[in-house]
Amino acid sequence: MSRSQPAAGQAGAVPAPRRRASLRPWRRAIVGGAIVATIMLVAIFAPLLAPYDPNEQDLLNQLLPPVWAGGNWDHPLGTDNLGRDTLSRLIYGSRVAMIVAVAAASGALVLGTALAIVAGYFGGIVDWIVSRLVELWLCFPPVVLSLILIVGFGVGLRNVILAIILVDWTRFCRVVRAEVLVVRRNDYIDAARLAGFSHWRTIRREVLPAVAPLILTILSLEMGIAVIVEAILSFVGMSVESTIPAWGVMIADARKDMYQAVWGLVLPILAIIVTVLGFNLLGDGLRRALDPKLRQRVIQ
Repeated sequence: MSRSQPAAGQAGAVPAPRRRASLRPWRRAIVGGAIVATIMLVAIFAPLLAPYDPNEQDLLNQLLPPVWAGGNWDHPLGTDNLGRDTLSRLIYGSRVAMIVAVAAASGALVLGTALAIVAGYFGGIVDWIVSRLVELWLCFPPVVLSLILIVGFGVGLRNVILAIILVDWTRFCRVVRAEVLVVRRNDYIDAARLAGFSHWRTIRREVLPAVAPLILTILSLEMGIAVIVEAILSFVGMSVESTIPAWGVMIADARKDMYQAVWGLVLPILAIIVTVLGFNLLGDGLRRALDPKLRQRVIQ
């Protein structure tokens, strides 16, 4: 009798191989989420983590190398051409990157998804107008259009966010509209309309939940794109002011001394790469985990 009790207790347990297989589609999302969460925490607690004021100059300690290249632990990642601590500037630079990533991607999501759902759900002349608008907007290269908008709006973080929203809303609109066209043909949409649901209630209760996994995936990928665009704009001096530490500003400052202190150029570039990699892993992992077809393929 004592031998049968463990067997009964184990009957409802999920076998370890099956548990590992069920977690396999989430691996990339977990790794990417961990990277993004770490950078988010660094940005939030920057005043506590940064050892120095990012704009504090020390002209007696210019272009110090990192500790692994012969530097000292007072400045673990070295200093720039004005003696400013590189680690502190990287930490504060994550704030600019995360603010732009979250705000710009969220704004593009709201604008693009709203137009996509309206166009895909109602079709007809509404779909034609939105589709032509997207095609017209895509005639302009994204970076060039961002530069044109910044010239018109003026320099500033808010204007950078607005420019990215006005450029990248088409990314959400195209993909989500195609998915809404597929969802609209399902029987449960017709059943909801026959049950007396209004258009707004049908969209809110049936269409939006069906496309939500795709929206989340595009959102995470768009955040990585926003980080790159902001770095490009700050590199050419059309984003934040030069007194505000940003990764693009650090790259622009370091290029003057790249032959004497290449680490000043490499470290902010590496920060951008790691951040974008985290967002891409998160987006790709969510796509694999939330798409039933891809999820089944990964588990097998």
